[in-house]
Amino acid sequence: MRIASSSTAPRPDEHGAERRERRSEHPEPSSHPIECRRDGFPATARAVPHEFGFVRAALLLVVERLRSGGRAFAADARHGQIAVLASLLVFGRFALDFDISLAQIAFTLGGALAFQWAATRLWRLPSFEPRSALISGLSLCLLLRTDAPWLALAAAAIAVFSKFLIRVRGKHLFNPTNLALVAMVLVTGGSWARPGAVWISPGQWGSTTVFAAVLGCAGITVAHRAARSDVAFAFLAGWLCVLFGRAAWLGQPWSVPVHQLESGALVLFTFFMISDPRTTPDARPMRIAFGLAAALLAGVIQFVLFRASGPVWALALLSPAVPLLDRLVPATRFEWTASFARTRSSHLGPLHETPAPAGSTAHDRALALARTHGRP
Repeated sequence: MRIASSSTAPRPDEHGAERRERRSEHPEPSSHPIECRRDGFPATARAVPHEFGFVRAALLLVVERLRSGGRAFAADARHGQIAVLASLLVFGRFALDFDISLAQIAFTLGGALAFQWAATRLWRLPSFEPRSALISGLSLCLLLRTDAPWLALAAAAIAVFSKFLIRVRGKHLFNPTNLALVAMVLVTGGSWARPGAVWISPGQWGSTTVFAAVLGCAGITVAHRAARSDVAFAFLAGWLCVLFGRAAWLGQPWSVPVHQLESGALVLFTFFMISDPRTTPDARPMRIAFGLAAALLAGVIQFVLFRASGPVWALALLSPAVPLLDRLVPATRFEWTASFARTRSSHLGPLHETPAPAGSTAHDRALALARTHGRP
């Protein structure tokens, strides 16, 4: 007996509509390969996020690495010092006819780098640090004059090895370039009264206001990035008082001290030698006092004792007093923290030049503090 179909049973076309709706909601994966355009890129958008997302991430990573490296490069004032000093040397040698031979430049710069590499081996440092040696070598090229290139090589040796040998509490006692200049003048038969086989350039850079102003601006920028613009401005203010005070005492016109200020050697000393953050006092009040004392002593040497290059001799005489000033007014010691080798500097001294004494690093101090409080 046949049973009549219920009136509620779905019709055939309704079953087909339901299946089509389910297929539209959950489409079956296609077994056909992805079509590609003639240039090789996929024609559909399904493969784009995977393919080009990886490329985009790689490009973003490269850009971020370049940005971080550029920030670290710009944050280290030594890079600015090297750029300014090298530009001055090239401009002076080929445009201003500096009285320095290419042989002396090669001996000075090559010797400074070679001695730095040798010191790195002798002191068993993990990495070669050329920046400080380049600054010393370039400064010697600009200030030291001699007819014998081997004497320039000896000056480079004194400048580099003094950073490793002459130290007080892990800090340089003398500015390397300043010590090399003074030592070579004295050793080669000269004195602060007369030159010997080595002499200090008095400032043959073209005494024009424009050039001195440009050089001064570059030096101000570099000194400010090294956080030692205070001692540079203190010395410059004191030197201005000495020059203009002397002119007023003698009744000279103002053109005389203005002409004395138009010296590239003076600007180089002010913004690249006395402002060395590794040889100046740690506390700002002591740095200002140090700069003023250097200007006063330089005035006595140059205008009372009638000796040339008074600021250079004054800095050499005052540098041994820096450890005493640091002890009288303690402050945080300057360190070159913006460096590409920052991650490897935990066991090295400042400038990556000598091993740090025990307990001098931040990790050692934190460990000692933890042991004091009873923690392991």
